[in-house]
Amino acid sequence: MGGKHRGRQGPGEPRLRGGRSGQGAGCARAAPPGDAPRGARAPAAPSRGRDSGCPPGCTASSGAGPCRAEPCRGGAASWGRAEPRRAAGRAMRDYEEVSAFLGEWGRFQRLVFFLLSASIVPNGFNGMSAVFLAGTPAHRCAVPREANLSGEWLNASIPLELRGGREEPSRCRRYRLAALANFSALGLRPGSDVELGELEQEPCLDGWEYSRDVYRSTIVTEWNLVCEDDWKVPLTTSLFFVGVLIGSFISGQLSDRFGRKSILFSTMAVQTGFSFLQIFSTSWEMFTVLFLIVGMGQISNYVVAFILGTEILGKSVRIIFSTLGVCIFFAIGYMLLPLFAYFIRDWRMLLLALTIPGLFCVPLWWIIPESPRWLISQGRYKEAEAIIRKAAKINGIPAPAVIFDTAEMQDSKPQQQQKAILLDLFRTRNIATITIMSLLLWFFTSVGYFGLSLNTPNLHGNVYINCFLLAVVEVPSYVIAWLLLRYLPRRYSIAGTLFLGGGVVLFIQLVPTDYSALSVGLVMLGKFGITSAFSMLYVYNVELYPTLVRNMAVGATSTASRLGSIIAPYFVYLGAYDRVLPYILMGSLTVLIGILTLFLPESYGNSLPESFEQMLKVKCFRNGQQTTGARNSKKNPKILVTPM
Repeated sequence: MGGKHRGRQGPGEPRLRGGRSGQGAGCARAAPPGDAPRGARAPAAPSRGRDSGCPPGCTASSGAGPCRAEPCRGGAASWGRAEPRRAAGRAMRDYEEVSAFLGEWGRFQRLVFFLLSASIVPNGFNGMSAVFLAGTPAHRCAVPREANLSGEWLNASIPLELRGGREEPSRCRRYRLAALANFSALGLRPGSDVELGELEQEPCLDGWEYSRDVYRSTIVTEWNLVCEDDWKVPLTTSLFFVGVLIGSFISGQLSDRFGRKSILFSTMAVQTGFSFLQIFSTSWEMFTVLFLIVGMGQISNYVVAFILGTEILGKSVRIIFSTLGVCIFFAIGYMLLPLFAYFIRDWRMLLLALTIPGLFCVPLWWIIPESPRWLISQGRYKEAEAIIRKAAKINGIPAPAVIFDTAEMQDSKPQQQQKAILLDLFRTRNIATITIMSLLLWFFTSVGYFGLSLNTPNLHGNVYINCFLLAVVEVPSYVIAWLLLRYLPRRYSIAGTLFLGGGVVLFIQLVPTDYSALSVGLVMLGKFGITSAFSMLYVYNVELYPTLVRNMAVGATSTASRLGSIIAPYFVYLGAYDRVLPYILMGSLTVLIGILTLFLPESYGNSLPESFEQMLKVKCFRNGQQTTGARNSKKNPKILVTPM
């Protein structure tokens, strides 16, 4: 909070009520980098010196991160005028000011930062675990020993089919064994005496033989999810993301009602407990239902940990936590997944190994505190003060005799705020166009991110190394996105990274089959570009919408993102029929959505809009027009809106 506003509560500063101040929009991805928690507030535009994009008294970031940033809270109704409460001397002091004596980066803040970030690590490997749990190994029809076939006829019992430009044994068909047994008994030889192409075929009536070169066992080999049942494999992953969608709806509401800490550890228990129960699954249906519940716990844990961190940590540390901290620790968990899977090739034992790290979070119950902001919103001032005093003791800083004036707190009444509904995102032609374009942008970017992540088994080379590289490439993508947001226009940064990601993925179809290393390298570069774009969408989305509907817009676009993650497994499913088809579809859609981004307004260097009139115009609507916000800026120099 700026020095000239210290001592009063600015209209954009968080009030000690409602339990929602300091929340942010989230990244995953299964919870991949890029999914915004619906229970969290939206990120703000990065600060740019004096013109930070926030009204006076608002919290502004010193640099917007690639995943999430601090929200700028405030309303146009109170911006730029003195509050009557200040004259009456009854304003409640801002929580940031009350706790400022703790400092920004003491031992307490470091402890909370790293422990909450570490609690995100299991989300990384649980979110992408389907790559190995539901991996489909090479397979062919089983031929029982009692078929009485000679060695020649046994080798010729599986017909060849063209796949990926090569002839390979069929996965789902075999020649009719009764006919082969007769030919074998008569001493006829396949190919010379009998034309194989004219023989009758039949399905795999005796099951399948699976290669054990990559996987010892998966849920595919456990319940024969191949051929007629191969549609169950992408459905398994899609239902996990359905759980993520459900969890994102309920996690914020639960933490607002029952507290951040209790819901954080409850959802950790759900994620860990139901992952453990999956080990004892006796059918695909049981495994999938439990997997859906794991998805609910996974995203809820992620959202609540993010909210708790943004509410406890100070302003400058909060920005780093919400941009790089949680995303990089998610990537660390993602990198650990192929390491576990490489040494543990059985899916049940792998699931057990992925479940055990959740138990290490149990001792954190006695270390991570409840959010003082939430406690204050519930009127539990003594508990909030006890946490702050404990933090001061950990930091070695003396606490003031009185931290919260209970009478002053109770005297402050919340101001009435205008209500918004979903239809407000379509109230004018301009905002409706921005909303539709944003929904499409989030949807197809999510398809590209999760499609490339889940398509790891279809890549050339070692699946474990490829998965590790796809996880490693996320770290520099977050850093690059953070730098782009600080120094370059949003529209061109997002469009450029989408062109990079989609273009190189589209180019894979032109790479000869023998150049497999080049194909893998292009996939990594594509993942880098799409991940960077995905992580920038949160900041850009927040800067486009006015205060009244900003959080609603983030929630709507986040839902579109999750819907994209739900259908992404079916893009991967197409790779079983044509290796390059998923890349053609994902690359084309990513390039097209990058072109669409160029028609969105540019928000870099502009103030966050506080009303619908101050919203920037879509490119095709703004020729010869000037926004109301631009005209008003002549009357109020505090509003910086550049006519586009």
